[in-house]
Amino acid sequence: MSTLADVVTELETRYDPAWAESWDAVGLVCGDPAQPVRKILFAVDPVAAVADEALSWGADLIVTHHPLYLRGTTTVAATTAKGRLVHRLIKNDVALYTAHTNADVADPGVSDALARAVGLTGPLVPLSPSAADPRRGLGRVGSLPAPAPLRDFVRQAARGLPRTAGGLRVAGDLDREVVRIAVSGGAGDSLLDTARAAGVDVFLTADLRHHPASEFAEASSGGGPALVDAAHWATEWPWLADAARQLTSGSAARGINVEARVSETVTDAWTTTAECEE
Repeated sequence: MSTLADVVTELETRYDPAWAESWDAVGLVCGDPAQPVRKILFAVDPVAAVADEALSWGADLIVTHHPLYLRGTTTVAATTAKGRLVHRLIKNDVALYTAHTNADVADPGVSDALARAVGLTGPLVPLSPSAADPRRGLGRVGSLPAPAPLRDFVRQAARGLPRTAGGLRVAGDLDREVVRIAVSGGAGDSLLDTARAAGVDVFLTADLRHHPASEFAEASSGGGPALVDAAHWATEWPWLADAARQLTSGSAARGINVEARVSETVTDAWTTTAECEE
């Protein structure tokens, strides 16, 4: 029987907590390292709907990308939504583990899965390599199999990513031919200048704010990268299947048998859109 400690060891072999940003909160949130683990649910967000899914399936562990308490806390009282979640998981012997920015920079990591989901091929290289290991780092740069109009790439990306209420937002000439693409799962504002310097045709990421995107588009009007802005959740969801596969195959090689499943629960913050009336 595999234990939670066995599974954590396997996870941290691939997503070393030392790779996480100093402000991040990764690792084991709740759970007894000695408890048995047979079923593991992978999800982006540690929220009530994901707990519902885990309990319905009989999961022993939830692995999420986003931390439960990113900024820390002094209480887990059941008077808050997060406190109630902790109480519910502990009462049902369900552990919770987080791999966040350490999974973002891993090789392979979050952006590798995103790149494949939107149709990029060839060797994927970090957009912003790690000083410690150039194979790791934020974002990935890859290519389309052949040059195509931006509109075709956007359609391909929309098909490859899970559907969300907001869909994809685009800044750029839809008829422009593109081939070299940079992607970064999650919020990508900080990599705008890096994408421009990389000389890519398109930068696909999430959570782009008005002013940085507007200034970037103005500066790119002479031929810089087009922007494709997707939902934060959608850009990170493809990693779940990769992480689940790596965990089960790595565990099996150690003689540990676990079953992993990817959550189908859409936990994007935005649930619908509406046109403004004239």
